[in-house]
Amino acid sequence: MTNDDLPIGRRVARWRVRRSMTQQMLADRLRRSKSWVDKVERGVRALDRYSVIQELAIVLRVDPEVLLGQPQSTPAGTPDGVDEIRAALARYDTPQAPEQADELRRQVGYAWLSYQYAHYGQLVRLLPSLLDAAQAAQAPELRAQAYRITSSLLVKLGEADLGWLAADRAMSTADDPILAATATISVAQALRASNRDRLALTAALTAANRILPAPSQPADHEVGGLRGDQTVRQPHDQRGEGEGGPARQRPPGEWAVGGTLLLQAALAAAGCGEHRQAEELTERAAGVAASLRGYDDPHRTSFGPVAVELARVLVAAQRGDASGALQRHSTVVRREGWRRLPAEYRGAYLVDAARAYLQVGDLRGAARALVDADSIAPGEVRCRPLARTVIADVARAQPALAGVARLATVVGLTR
Repeated sequence: MTNDDLPIGRRVARWRVRRSMTQQMLADRLRRSKSWVDKVERGVRALDRYSVIQELAIVLRVDPEVLLGQPQSTPAGTPDGVDEIRAALARYDTPQAPEQADELRRQVGYAWLSYQYAHYGQLVRLLPSLLDAAQAAQAPELRAQAYRITSSLLVKLGEADLGWLAADRAMSTADDPILAATATISVAQALRASNRDRLALTAALTAANRILPAPSQPADHEVGGLRGDQTVRQPHDQRGEGEGGPARQRPPGEWAVGGTLLLQAALAAAGCGEHRQAEELTERAAGVAASLRGYDDPHRTSFGPVAVELARVLVAAQRGDASGALQRHSTVVRREGWRRLPAEYRGAYLVDAARAYLQVGDLRGAARALVDADSIAPGEVRCRPLARTVIADVARAQPALAGVARLATVVGLTR
């Protein structure tokens, strides 16, 4: 069995031994129990969270991809296989033998990791069978997650309308208000990618207001991970208790969903020229982020103070204030929280930052952002049509900057 064929737990064990560490030593550095490490190495406990794998990689001093057993080179060009995903979305007959929930959960977790590491070619190959299995499953949460991943990938690959269909499937599958809210994040992303910013604004803001209290309400008691004077009033339970009913304490992960929806609404507002509203929505999201302590991000939002700052950069660039956006950009990418964001998130943002550099005529800054994006998440730069366009714009410089000239060659562009 090659190293690439090993389960991730076995890879963790091998690298732990190579680093001359006992299970207890690894546990201490991770601030976890020895039992947790043992279960991970034996495959009893699944590793399906980006943040956990990243922490392990830091302690073991390896690239996260090494633990995942995935190749680090990424081929250029839009991956083949979108037609197979389209066909899977068009199938309405379900297989006779549905996957067991535990196996489907494992597949969904692996798909999320592939997405967060920007392994888009690998994900394109994986999704048709995952969609078939999810469609047959009696597990709405896993089915909705499979559709969310599909929508996010299709938007990346320039298939926004097909991504909208997958997001709508996630929405129709949701049997819980929070599940519907997470699906709305994908709906808003697909609508924005289709240049339907006003529809995205309405969808995202409506969903956010169902989860979060009105911004004018005073703080009165603590919610989940909220702190002291940054607490906000709890919203009414969305599971039928209605106006005047008892409020329930939402976990921090659910507040993060609401904050993410506010950021999507802010970006959509900026896209349709509602710049004042975009700033107000971003400030409201900042209040949510400031109120959250560390949490496990169960809904895969990557929401937090750094995500809010990145949205502020993009909103400023949309407003035409590229200089102000880039000043904020240079600060936020030096923050510790920046490095903890998924590779996909950072790579996508840096491509947008390159566009802001182009607005002010800073070709070297744009080139640096693209090269950094390629080093963090090659799939973001080499597989996305949007990135290809930005590379082409930067590569027109005379003479072409070395890093971008290399990228232009890799993605098959000619000057």
